[in-house]
Amino acid sequence: MASRRRGVGVSAVQRKQDHQAMFNAKGEQLASEQLSLFSQHLEDFTVRLEQFAHRHRDEIRKNSQFRRHFQEMCASVGVDPLASGKGFWAEKLGVGDFYYELAVQIVEVCLATNHINGGIMTVEELRNRLMRSRAKTRRETITTDDILRAVDKLKVLGGGFELVPLGGGRFLVQSVPGELSMDHSRVLQLAEDAAYVTKELVMDKLRWDDVRATTVLEHLVKEGYAWVDEQSSDTLQYWVPSLFLQQYCHSSKES
Repeated sequence: MASRRRGVGVSAVQRKQDHQAMFNAKGEQLASEQLSLFSQHLEDFTVRLEQFAHRHRDEIRKNSQFRRHFQEMCASVGVDPLASGKGFWAEKLGVGDFYYELAVQIVEVCLATNHINGGIMTVEELRNRLMRSRAKTRRETITTDDILRAVDKLKVLGGGFELVPLGGGRFLVQSVPGELSMDHSRVLQLAEDAAYVTKELVMDKLRWDDVRATTVLEHLVKEGYAWVDEQSSDTLQYWVPSLFLQQYCHSSKES
């Protein structure tokens, strides 16, 4: 009797293992079929995306809103038109070329203004300078999104190109080596309204002690990000050239 019960138990275990193996095999088959179907859909969509891009080549280059929608469509299927300067996107469409040319112009503008702003500039000021330099030769509109994408590609080259968030979706473009700490970024954010700060303002608004505020401000001056106005009657003012230039441009337009 005991031998028969052991036989029944072994058979039950074997059947369970056979069923499990069958389920596993079926699961792998379904997963393989789904993956194959998904790959086919993805390939079809990519082909249609290329056809769409080819038909609307000029509009993608000239219409900034259309270009952004196209970038979002590409991102949805993991296609990066900026990943290489060669291939379909650059050679047939010139989409990659648009951003590479923009990146080169960004480098030129940043190098030309480093002695003024210490290597940091608001995206708005950078865009204004780019638009002025392209006004006589090009009709494409440059957007903030275009600049952010181009600078993001420049980051892989090293050399100091970084985006420094100011909050509210606004950024500074840093074009010199050297990492800005969170403290430096917070002082730059604080300076955004008036284009300058004082040590007393930093201590009051950020709740810092004298040593911390002095250390950060002196670093910004040393690196050329800020200038000191010693002619102020009551206290030293630390001006951020890139923010001052942006405000000056705005006031000139309004007047």
